[in-house]
Amino acid sequence: MDPEIAALAGTAGTTVVTLMVTNAWESARDGMVALWRRFQPARAESVGEELEAGREELLLAREAGDDEAEAGLTAEWQGRVRRLLLARPEVADELRVLLDELAPSMPEEPDARHVHLRARASGSARIYQAGRDQHITER
Repeated sequence: MDPEIAALAGTAGTTVVTLMVTNAWESARDGMVALWRRFQPARAESVGEELEAGREELLLAREAGDDEAEAGLTAEWQGRVRRLLLARPEVADELRVLLDELAPSMPEEPDARHVHLRARASGSARIYQAGRDQHITER
């Protein structure tokens, strides 16, 4: 699988689940449903219902102190977005636009540092980047 698609699906799934418990929830839900409506119309309504059910599940899990539920829900939505991207690669550009629109609504982590990494490789060059710890072993 294309690493860019995997990364985009990961970011989208994490963003949607993170926003499920914020004031930006409706924008995130509506944006995701609109994406499905445009590229897989038959699934759009059920995606909206699944997002709402996931939100309810997450709210209950947070009340109960269940941290694993959020990780499971995130993985579930990452998988759904990944499957959509694999079936319809043209979704990627619109998904990036949606994520850019939702980015300001993402809650800040208490000690979050903003890291912006950009690199270009050519030929047989290798690039290693990390926003935190990175351990590389080459043989």
